[in-house]
Amino acid sequence: MIIGIDHGYYAIKTRNCSFPAGITPFGDREPYTRQNVLTFGGCFFVCGSGRQPIQRDKTVNDNYYLLTLAAIAQELQARGAPREGSITIAAGLPLTSYGREKPAFRKYLLRNAGQPTEFGYEGKKYRITIEDVLLFPQGFTALMTQPDLLADEPSLLLLDIGGWTVDLMRIDNGWPNINTCHSLEFGMIRCIDEVRERVRQNIGLSLTDAQIEQVLAGRHCSLEETVRGLIREQGRLYTERLLSAVLEAGFDYHALPVVMMGGGASVVSRHIRPSDGLCRTVMVTQGPETTAQINKDRERKDQSNTDSILFRGSAAEPPEPKRTETCSAARMEDYRNICLC
Repeated sequence: MIIGIDHGYYAIKTRNCSFPAGITPFGDREPYTRQNVLTFGGCFFVCGSGRQPIQRDKTVNDNYYLLTLAAIAQELQARGAPREGSITIAAGLPLTSYGREKPAFRKYLLRNAGQPTEFGYEGKKYRITIEDVLLFPQGFTALMTQPDLLADEPSLLLLDIGGWTVDLMRIDNGWPNINTCHSLEFGMIRCIDEVRERVRQNIGLSLTDAQIEQVLAGRHCSLEETVRGLIREQGRLYTERLLSAVLEAGFDYHALPVVMMGGGASVVSRHIRPSDGLCRTVMVTQGPETTAQINKDRERKDQSNTDSILFRGSAAEPPEPKRTETCSAARMEDYRNICLC
């Protein structure tokens, strides 16, 4: 069985599950709840508790290995698969550091290669053997699962907006131009931190990540309109700075169609205006529910100035929007590497 895992800075994601990339150790003392509790090596860990500090090298401690075990447990549960058996992990690495990070990260996840690893999750026991780890370049691999998207355009800009990094790459005639790879440390974590600080300075409130994400995504939140308006304003400022950084990196989005993906794609697409002058945008989302929500939001707000394409996956087809459609990535299965990271 192959299980795809996105080891993001902001969130851990599989085909069916997503949770924040935070982990809290409790030592040998059982925590107050079983929810999201991993037991490993005689110790308890609560997974998904906020987000941990940024660590550029994810192999420096056991946190991402433990989060990997939690992701495996959640995905097996979602698939209704046995809790004992062998799996292969498929994961992604940033474009510009792929070759440098690949050997160490593969070794990190394969520490017990061929040997069963026993752990518990939410009170259930697991005995899993990680047979192999397949690593792919983020973003581009997901785009390759959408051949129709590449057929009509001689050149595209891939914009993969994760939690900490934004990966950029130009695709020419369906092939990646390796000389154009860039990774900007300007992901959604930067946006959320700036929103939180701006609200604290101007209004005196301390917001949670979840509240900020809710407003940026255009969903209901009980915050006053003054606060929500300030959050949306910051979302627009973040989008402006991101677009400026893309231009500075040598990508002219006035001439190149832009394929947006990753955890920040829905936020950025909501804050793009006709005055930004984007040639064309296509957004690859995580599945039919996300697609339907974004389409609904866009019909209501009618904010997009771009053309796009709707690719239908194997899941239920989302309703077609009036002006901007969304590329569903449900069929990416386990090889999609978005991010939120």
